Amino acid sequence: MNTEPTPHRAGFVSIIGKPNVGKSTLMNALMGERLSIVTSKAQTTRHRILGILNGDDFQLVYSDTPGIIQPKYELHNAMMSFVYSSLEDADVILFVTDIYEKHDEEPVVERLRKMVDTPILLLVNKIDQADQAEVEAKVEYWREHLPNATRVLPISALEKFGTGELLDLILGYLPVHPPYYPKDELTDKPERFFAAEMIREKIFKLYKKEVPYSCEVEIEEFKEDEDIIRMRSIIYVERASQKGIIIGQQGAALKKVGTWAREEMEKFFQKKVFLEIHVKVNENWRTDPKALSRFGYNQ
Repeated sequence: MNTEPTPHRAGFVSIIGKPNVGKSTLMNALMGERLSIVTSKAQTTRHRILGILNGDDFQLVYSDTPGIIQPKYELHNAMMSFVYSSLEDADVILFVTDIYEKHDEEPVVERLRKMVDTPILLLVNKIDQADQAEVEAKVEYWREHLPNATRVLPISALEKFGTGELLDLILGYLPVHPPYYPKDELTDKPERFFAAEMIREKIFKLYKKEVPYSCEVEIEEFKEDEDIIRMRSIIYVERASQKGIIIGQQGAALKKVGTWAREEMEKFFQKKVFLEIHVKVNENWRTDPKALSRFGYNQ
């Protein structure tokens, strides 16, 4: 009778890909928790967000990263630094594409071709929106263009199709290692971070064009009592005209943001939330290194 204990496996799994291919939806599906904001707009994820999935004999540390883009200003440079740093410490890479993605040669694909020592699971997402022939054509394309990919898997993160098989595959590639984080931790981010992200998600869903991309959210005060959390938050915009848009006529738009965010926070934190939101102008914060450092983009 074998009495040897099962070895504990632990490792870092980096989720990378272009904007809007479903990276955040995938991480939330794999975690069973809503840690990353999900909207129909591209580039909503700005940080590297760790999701820690624990089992008796394993610990998976997922990194949800910003969508891969050609940087246009300092914020983009900071976002891309999160992507590339996640590749450096990855034990497994999940390279997410989808059935709509146009194929062009990009630096990240070139970089992945050179990574022969790290397992790469290439995921063709959103197959629920395609027919079998389209899916097979995409899978074959990637087998040819990224031949060092360990596996090419068709999945639907939204419908959770293929995510169970994916989890089993990932676990098989993890090294034997003790846990990196306490077993009761779900993420490396503080509660303030998720509160700010919930507000920012509602901004993306309520406002159009450039306005959401010009916004950053800061939780200035976070006081938790036994039955209520009291928060004071600030939405920063780049121009005074954007401040007026965020607030809306007689404050109606800002009130809607606050109501939606508070309702989601109460589900997330499992207690009452009192949320106060103000709007301030911080001119050109996306190109200001000091502002970016203050908002946590100093990798």
